[in-house]
Amino acid sequence: MPPPSPAEAAALALAQAVGAQGLAAFAALLALLLAATSLLFASARRGAQRRAGRDAHPSARRTLRLGLVLALGAGAVFVFAAIAGELETGDRLARIDQALSDAVRQSTPEWALRGFALVTHLGDPLTLWAVGIAGTLLLVARGERVLACGFVAAIGGNALLNPALKRVFERVRPLHEGGLPLVEGFSFPSGHSSGAWVACGMLAYVLLRTLPPRWHLGAVMLAMAAAFSVGASRVFLQVHFASDVVAGFASGTAWLVICIVGTEWARGRSH
Repeated sequence: MPPPSPAEAAALALAQAVGAQGLAAFAALLALLLAATSLLFASARRGAQRRAGRDAHPSARRTLRLGLVLALGAGAVFVFAAIAGELETGDRLARIDQALSDAVRQSTPEWALRGFALVTHLGDPLTLWAVGIAGTLLLVARGERVLACGFVAAIGGNALLNPALKRVFERVRPLHEGGLPLVEGFSFPSGHSSGAWVACGMLAYVLLRTLPPRWHLGAVMLAMAAAFSVGASRVFLQVHFASDVVAGFASGTAWLVICIVGTEWARGRSH
């Protein structure tokens, strides 16, 4: 095997350094995600107040929101395609992924692994279906039939999309060491990550549409923290590579955007 290029060597060194501080990296990324969410909410609130003062037309606000959401979906598709293309063109990403996985396993204490083993069950298919059924029934009981249909489409559609993507790429899972849970099936993209991201994202969207504004930020931050923690747990437990998790988040985001845009369109038609 030829020696790695300077760029790959630097990426391997970075992966090992990040993996050696796995828990600290997880906490830092989670804090950064929540801080960015809080800043976006604050910025959106100030923007809404300014537009209200100028008596902005509702259709202009809807167009702006739609453009931002579609841009987010397009970015997610680009990220997924970039990772998938890297997997198809060589072993560089696999070596970087494995270096990170090995470093994380060596540096993570057993108590943390046990904690992540509990967190990861939030992304189990049984858990997601339970959330989907309970949420759908509650929405139907409240008379929110369009939101209920969107909720079912989001969770059910992702349950079909992820296995289809796994069969396309057929990537094997990380090498296991003793004591870690064994998981069958292909690795790319992570189903727990995409499933938790879609379920939590759709739940946050539903709460934004049904709860008073004072609860909005807390609902979104809680949903994002839960979904991100599920994805991180898959890396710490060595049942997925980090790129599998990122790709799961990306595919989940793209599908979530489709479901939210479709649900908003249907709500507009029904009113």
